[in-house]
Amino acid sequence: MSADHQTTQLDAPLSETTRTVTVVSWKTAGVLLTVTALYALLLLAVPHSGDTRFLLSQRNDFFQIPVIVLPAAVFAWVCGAVMIAVTVVAFVLTARGRRTSLWLVVLFSLAGLLGFLAWAGAGSPRDLSIVGLLGGAVLWSVPFVYGALGGVIGERAGVVNIAIEAQLLGAAFTAAIVSSITNSALAGLVAAVAAGALVALVLGVFAITYHVNQVIVGVVLNVLVVGLTSFLYSQLLVPSAETLNSTTRFQSIPIPVLSDIPVLGPILFDQPLLIYLMFVAVPTVWYTLNRTRWGLRLRAVGEHPKAADTVGIDVVRTRYNAVLVAGAVAGLGGAFYTTVQLSQFGENMTGGAGYIALAAVIFGKWDPVRAAFAGLLFGFASNLQNVLSVVGSPVPSQFMLMIPYVVTLLAVAGLVGRSRPPAASGEPYVKG
Repeated sequence: MSADHQTTQLDAPLSETTRTVTVVSWKTAGVLLTVTALYALLLLAVPHSGDTRFLLSQRNDFFQIPVIVLPAAVFAWVCGAVMIAVTVVAFVLTARGRRTSLWLVVLFSLAGLLGFLAWAGAGSPRDLSIVGLLGGAVLWSVPFVYGALGGVIGERAGVVNIAIEAQLLGAAFTAAIVSSITNSALAGLVAAVAAGALVALVLGVFAITYHVNQVIVGVVLNVLVVGLTSFLYSQLLVPSAETLNSTTRFQSIPIPVLSDIPVLGPILFDQPLLIYLMFVAVPTVWYTLNRTRWGLRLRAVGEHPKAADTVGIDVVRTRYNAVLVAGAVAGLGGAFYTTVQLSQFGENMTGGAGYIALAAVIFGKWDPVRAAFAGLLFGFASNLQNVLSVVGSPVPSQFMLMIPYVVTLLAVAGLVGRSRPPAASGEPYVKG
């Protein structure tokens, strides 16, 4: 939902007042109505009976939370009623020229999610693990969050980083080889950071130095890295899989006491090193962009490079620094695939994660914290298919594979609200 404010100053002789005209978009209300209709159609077309069991505890927790058993059909329709009520409120607010509050969108999403989970797990003899759902969401969100952070850093400096996919894939490939040779996941992680920065350097040379269209350069880099890694995989890794494509992975590191807290413990405090680094990276990027001299210069270059140049800021160097840092951060996300998720590299294994990360940048309105939460949302959608398959959900696997991309479309198209990128984003700077 968006609200664009336009202020018209009337001529002084006619009026000394300022008139504010607020134009309200029906986009959010329309998306809520569409989702509600699809949700109701699902419940009517494929009714499920029985109970759904929600498991909140694990065996090693300090104390056990009883399994919550809910009648699936009744609970799903109650959640549907909440969705209908929120949709009506959204239409009323929009008709009155007011924006739909974020908490209403959150309430709508939570009701729809819980209702869908109850419907999908109805009658299953297995418990639907909330810890597994949320813990897996954090794990799957790693490349999205790191990629989104890299995208935010680049765009805040005025460089559109379409090449996030190339940085993730190149980093995953490099980490696989280095980790296999050295038998060290940490060495693979360092190599992934270097690979991500190298791809970003190529982007910078063409986009910053030679002023080539940034979107075109990013797309070309994505295609180039996909082709290059696929060729090297078939010619180099497949014949020498045991020595060059058998990585050492990071293992989970449980934090004493904290990891035994019910629900939150296994989700936040029993994760591999790369996830702990992610928890640190998000506030670090936010602080660096908003509270340091380097971040101030970077944002100035992204908003008004000519003015920044006038006060003595080297625009080209600042943009290069931002692009290299962005590539290195995205490289951390690429390392996830071959040092955490799997023990080997596979062709095009990122599967478009870089594009979802780019959507997280837009959904997060170019703010690192918001973009990270958007990455978590997309990670949750990616992990949902795994959890539902465990409980034997009747939802077709092909439909489940669509969920992350459907969520991405809905988030960016209808729920992001009014978002304004940095003023000079995508614009080359020519001195003088």
